[in-house]
Amino acid sequence: MTDRPIIEARELHTYYGASHILHGVDFTVRAGEAVGLMGRNGMGKTTLIRSLTGHLSSRRGEIKINGRMMTHAAPHLIARQGIAYVPEGRAIFANLTVKENLVMAARPGAHGEHDWTLARVLQTFPRLAERLTHGGQQLSGGEQQMLSIGRALMTNPTLLILDEATEGLAPLIAQEIWRMIRAIRESGIAAIIVDKNFAAVSAHTNRNVILVKGRVVFEGTGDELKAQPELLRQHLGI
Repeated sequence: MTDRPIIEARELHTYYGASHILHGVDFTVRAGEAVGLMGRNGMGKTTLIRSLTGHLSSRRGEIKINGRMMTHAAPHLIARQGIAYVPEGRAIFANLTVKENLVMAARPGAHGEHDWTLARVLQTFPRLAERLTHGGQQLSGGEQQMLSIGRALMTNPTLLILDEATEGLAPLIAQEIWRMIRAIRESGIAAIIVDKNFAAVSAHTNRNVILVKGRVVFEGTGDELKAQPELLRQHLGI
């Protein structure tokens, strides 16, 4: 991990129509760093992610990616900066095979990296290797999540954003996803991880940020958060 920011957002105010969702949020992710984004449902986590990735345009504030001003940039321009997004719901192409879903996303990284090839993705996700000719609609929920993460890796990102990494998955499959996330993290890719499993998120992150009604109410390490049980009960229901 270095001090060089990949994403640096300042004073973000984002709306859905007339509804003011993000209220002056500051958010930074540095190279090689993993940040857990936490909070109850409806607190602004996905809105923040969609603002950072260009799917929503903030009315006020600024977003820098790799030191470049990208506040109102289109999603494909942000993706070209090495930002890969695994959305809630996975968004795989059901009418394409596993191999087609992966290969169609393949491209060099922002600095010409070719580290994540089809062979490496299939080595990381051996279950996908067994289902290369299966259509997306034939996969289980866990396999679809593996495919969505694998497709993101095919873009050779410097930052991987996982929105609800293990939502709706059986415990054994969720454990497998976390094992794969650890392997991805060990490769040096930075990450933003959203998941309801506080213990699992904290085990894979350097810092954690809690959002409440579109405002940051906590930022610190997992140990610092564990030392504030009242905060965990109040804002995460733990």
